[in-house]
Amino acid sequence: MSHAAQLWLFFVVVFGVIALPGLDMAFVLGSALSGGRARGLAAVGGIVAGGACHVLMTALGISVLIRLVPGVFDALLLAGALYIAWIGISLLRSAVALRMPTARHAAVPLGTTFRQGLFTCLLNPKAYLFMLAIFPQFLRPADGLLWLQALVLWAIVALTQCGVYGTLALLAGRVRGWLQRRPAGGTLATRCVGGLLIAVAVLTGAEALRPA
Repeated sequence: MSHAAQLWLFFVVVFGVIALPGLDMAFVLGSALSGGRARGLAAVGGIVAGGACHVLMTALGISVLIRLVPGVFDALLLAGALYIAWIGISLLRSAVALRMPTARHAAVPLGTTFRQGLFTCLLNPKAYLFMLAIFPQFLRPADGLLWLQALVLWAIVALTQCGVYGTLALLAGRVRGWLQRRPAGGTLATRCVGGLLIAVAVLTGAEALRPA
């Protein structure tokens, strides 16, 4: 297989993984619905930055450590579950904010949403397993410098995240305007996203606490 064909194959795999609903997608959706397009895009930025950290940590061998030491993996699962549950509870408590699109959510710094997106991505242990199982398969010494190949693969991941999650953030931002004119629907949508995050957190925490 040529190098170009290999890169296209990597893109197809990455797109399939990113397009599947998960924690990152739910966080972007929740951010855009509760705070508008700007907050949704800030969440995307944080997730993209988290993806860069995943690539770096894979290169440093941290993913291998997480895979080989079950206790580290379970601890990361539990930490991620608690963090996502906290975000979900915050959304449930602030669902009424869609009725009044004024001070409260507008005053939330975009940097806060960016950091939440970063931590959401970093505390997703499945991403480490993906990087461990998939990423190294597309690094071939015969194609040149490995660090340069890793940079190209990360660029593909980042651009795919921006395309998929960015589109979701823009669409959700537009939907938010429609929901603001329908308070009951807006509150319900925000609560559904918060409930989704909490449900995912419960399932993740149960997996972390399950006996080996």
